[in-house]
Amino acid sequence: MLLLPLLLLVVILPGGDNKDMFQWPTSYHIIHIWIFANSSWAQNQGSGWLDDLQIQGWDSDLGTTIFLKSWSKGNFSDEMTELQDLFRVYFIGFTQVVQDHVSVFQLEYPFVIQVIAGCELHSGEAIGSSLRGGLDFVRIRNDSCVPAPDSSSRGQKFCALMTQYQGTSNIIERLLSETYPRYLLGVLDAGKAELQKQVRPEAWLSSGTTPGPGRLLLVCHVSGFYPKPVRVMWMRGEQEQPGPQQGDIIPNADWTWYLRVTLNVAAGEAAGLSCRVKHSSLGDQDIILYWGHPTSISLILVAIIVPSLILSICLALWFWRRWSYQNIS
Repeated sequence: MLLLPLLLLVVILPGGDNKDMFQWPTSYHIIHIWIFANSSWAQNQGSGWLDDLQIQGWDSDLGTTIFLKSWSKGNFSDEMTELQDLFRVYFIGFTQVVQDHVSVFQLEYPFVIQVIAGCELHSGEAIGSSLRGGLDFVRIRNDSCVPAPDSSSRGQKFCALMTQYQGTSNIIERLLSETYPRYLLGVLDAGKAELQKQVRPEAWLSSGTTPGPGRLLLVCHVSGFYPKPVRVMWMRGEQEQPGPQQGDIIPNADWTWYLRVTLNVAAGEAAGLSCRVKHSSLGDQDIILYWGHPTSISLILVAIIVPSLILSICLALWFWRRWSYQNIS
C-alpha cells in the first residue's frame, strides 16, 4: 500500500478536443510532489484541482488537507478524516520507501517525484479514469508495470518489487473507479453556485514595446472574467486578422482570469482595427474596442467638453452672484 503514489504517476487523458467553449469544470485531479534533498531530508506537497481551479492544499507539517473553499469537501464531510489519515500514511510511507530504494533504483540526490491522479467527467455523468505515466525507467499502462526500453535492470527490479504489493492495485482501482468519481460529482454539486457563476470581463487597449521601425504592437487586455473560456480577436470590420499572439490565461486572486492578445502591424494599418471579446457572460453582446480615432475622439471630447461645461457653469454663477450683490447695493 505504501507504494500507491508510485503507481499513481499518471496523466489525465482528455475527454476530447471538441469541448464546449463555455463549460464549467469537468475534471478533478490531485497533485503530490516529493522533494528529496538527501537521505535524511524530504518534503512533500499536495493540492487538489477542478480543472485549473485549486480547491485544496496540503499542510505537510500537520498532515491535513487545507480546504480553500467552503464546499471543497463535497459530500465527503464524514469520511474526510479517514481519507486524510490514509493520505498521511501514503506521504510518510512513500518517502520512506523511496529513500530505502534509492541505491537499488540508482537515483541521485536531489530529485523530485510528482504524482498526479484523478478522473474526468465526459458526457452527462459518465466518468473516465486512467493510469498513464511512470518514472523515467518504468511506465504504468492499463494497471500494469512495464519497464522502459532503456531502463537497464532498474525497470525489471521495480516491477518485480511491485508484484509484492497486490493489494495496492485493488486500492488504485477503488480510488479511480469509485472514490475520485464520487468526489468529483459531489464537489460539483456542492460548489455549483460558484462554479456556474458568470462574471463579465473588462477590456482595454494599449500599445506595447515598439517591435521595429514603422511598426506598432497593439495590445488588448481582458480581465476579471469567469468562467475561463474566452475568445479575443483582432478585427478589421468583420474580418478576423491573422497573426495575433495570445498570452497565457492567468488567474486573478478572486478566481477570475486575465488575458492579453497582441497584434504586430504596420503603423499606417492600425486605424480601423478593433479588438472583439466573446465570453459566455456577455451573451450575444460582444465587447468591441476600436483602435485609433473612434476611441480617441470620444475620449478627447469627454476630456474637453466636461471641463468646459463645468467652467462655464462656475463663471455663470460668479457673474450672477456679482450682479446680485450690485443690485442689492
